Amino acid sequence: MPTEPLSQKEIEDRLRELPGWTLDGDRITRSYELADHFAATALVVHVAQIQQELNHHSDLTLGYNTVVVSVNTHSAGGVTEKDFELAERVEAVAPGHGAH
Repeated sequence: MPTEPLSQKEIEDRLRELPGWTLDGDRITRSYELADHFAATALVVHVAQIQQELNHHSDLTLGYNTVVVSVNTHSAGGVTEKDFELAERVEAVAPGHGAH
């Protein structure tokens, strides 16, 4: 059974549970600022591991001390529950952001 995109209201409700994440077109996005380039690179590696476990992949942009995560479900044409699962897992490993 294919994954269905969430409604605008469902997305807005879920975003309230994820401070810092926003809707950008047909994607949810979050930017993280870290201590330095090494910390930002480490976060990218953690996110890549989560993506492999979920078999769901986001766009990652690595800057000097920043990481931007942007995700949607291409096959569904929008934001789905899978995207929020990925976002929640990223929040849990982001330094200073999630539960450790």
